[in-house]
Amino acid sequence: MTIQTSYNLFLVDDDPFYLSLLHKKLTNSGYQQISTFTNGVDCLNALDQKPDIIFLDHNMDTFSGYEVLKKIKRQNPDIFVVMVSGQEDIKTAVDSLKHGAFDYILKSGNDSEKINAVIEKIAQVKELQSRNKPGILKSIFSLV
Repeated sequence: MTIQTSYNLFLVDDDPFYLSLLHKKLTNSGYQQISTFTNGVDCLNALDQKPDIIFLDHNMDTFSGYEVLKKIKRQNPDIFVVMVSGQEDIKTAVDSLKHGAFDYILKSGNDSEKINAVIEKIAQVKELQSRNKPGILKSIFSLV
């Protein structure tokens, strides 16, 4: 399966260096619709831009990644949120998934590979969802 590069991506991290690095890696992978945010509040205020995938730092000031994740899922449960963290802690990863994250990525040197793999998984899930959703005509005719 080829990775779809037309997703609207949000990157949220309070570390400007890592944010810039992640943006560059995704741009080099062919993604063009990328918005960056240095805090969760700005990300939440921009949800009307309808992101497909949000890469969200776990450990941020003001709102933690968990708090932002909960607010995103409350506003739109269909957005795929991937927690990104420098913490190699199983409990943190499990808690992220419990709160609705699609996946958990540990910040490391091979982020690009992990991120592309997660995006490919999301593409597969979206494909399965679109196959399982009946079309409008099918829904109308099922009522008859």
